[in-house]
Amino acid sequence: MELEKKLLHKAGEAIERFRMIRKGDRVAVALSGGKDSLTLLELLLKLHRRAPVPFTVCAFTIEQGKFLRPIEPLAEYLKGRGVEWTYFHDKPSVRLIQEQPAHGCDLCSRYRRRAVYEVARGFGANVIAFGHTADDFCEALLRNALFTGRISALPPVAWSRDREFRLIRPLVYIFESQTAEYVRHLGAPLVPCGCSQKTGTVRRELRDMLAQLEAHHPRVKETLLAAMGNLELGRLLDPRHVEA
Repeated sequence: MELEKKLLHKAGEAIERFRMIRKGDRVAVALSGGKDSLTLLELLLKLHRRAPVPFTVCAFTIEQGKFLRPIEPLAEYLKGRGVEWTYFHDKPSVRLIQEQPAHGCDLCSRYRRRAVYEVARGFGANVIAFGHTADDFCEALLRNALFTGRISALPPVAWSRDREFRLIRPLVYIFESQTAEYVRHLGAPLVPCGCSQKTGTVRRELRDMLAQLEAHHPRVKETLLAAMGNLELGRLLDPRHVEA
């Protein structure tokens, strides 16, 4: 399949360029139930069989009480693929929904991060892979520039606070339109989260803005992505990088 070859090339390029995966790594893929993380899992399963360095792949899903469909079809799909997978029901997150239904994304994210580290630790994993795509990197760049006054996006590689886990995003060069097409080809079941149905958020507004720009400038997101790797610090307003 031509699309799969392209996605494998793009993911492999990101992994090599940023040294995301190294010899002997145990990589735990954070499966959200959506198209991006499922694409990530499939690509890593294929790459680990042909990679120049040995590594292993496992996967997990955190239940926070927000899934809109039963998890069983996903479980059956992963079992059929022979994937080592854990479904972790996070009780503190469920209580959060019950006690503070209007809680914000930041609080939910902190609860999820704690659960992710707990599961990865139980797997004996030292690397956690997230399914953030090129679209997420573009949206993060605009969100930070427009609303926080910082030129920054998502890091392709980062570390947990105590450096217990390396956090990687191998889909940095892959767009959501590609993951959607790939998952359709796989016939993999999706389990959407209620958060994806929210409207009126800054993220949704930025996504709509990019879609409008793309209608007239089809490569605008690719250009934004390229800009993140082509900084001209002396042409910005940070005095640390401006010649006096």
